[in-house]
Amino acid sequence: MAVKIRLARRGRKKQAMYDVVVADARSPRDGKFIEKIGRYNPNTDPAFIELDEEKAFDWVMKGAQPTDTVRAMLSYRGLMLKKHLQIGVNKGAITQEEADKKFDAWLAEKDSKIQAKREKIAKDTDSKAKARLEAEAKVKEARAEALKKKAEDAVAAEAPAAEAEGEEAVAEATEETPAAAATEAPKAEATEAPAEEAKKEESASEEEKKED
Repeated sequence: MAVKIRLARRGRKKQAMYDVVVADARSPRDGKFIEKIGRYNPNTDPAFIELDEEKAFDWVMKGAQPTDTVRAMLSYRGLMLKKHLQIGVNKGAITQEEADKKFDAWLAEKDSKIQAKREKIAKDTDSKAKARLEAEAKVKEARAEALKKKAEDAVAAEAPAAEAEGEEAVAEATEETPAAAATEAPKAEATEAPAEEAKKEESASEEEKKED
């Protein structure tokens, strides 16, 4: 029976997660499996990989063939290197101690690289968040400046209008004053003229009396 180590899909739409399973090569992708040996979530950065390394290594040594994706995962965790070293030990090319020493050195270097990548991702995330906050602050300042300028322009536009209204009021007042004077002057003359004529008539009547 041909045995494969492959992924079995689960999870929501567009949020796929996978189980790492050992299954008969003739079984459908999400069908029956022999054993579940891990989980894989590609939606995180770096991707989340959880493996029972002892079981995975045991199946690899028994001849189970991983798919391309699972092989990359096993290589990422160092299990393919461990298999290579163990084959060398079985053939007598190196001792078990030398193989373990090489694998531990590789694992330490790999862990340091993974940690450096995680720190870089965290740093990039912080810098992006800071840049986004700064951009938002600049946008707010620009909006506040635009509103302030708009208010100043409105005040500047209202001032000439108010001055024009004041000038129109003064002009109307000055136009009304001569008209009122012109209407009052004839009245005064009209009242004064009959009084003078009455005085003249009285003086004429007195002179006639004297002559008589």
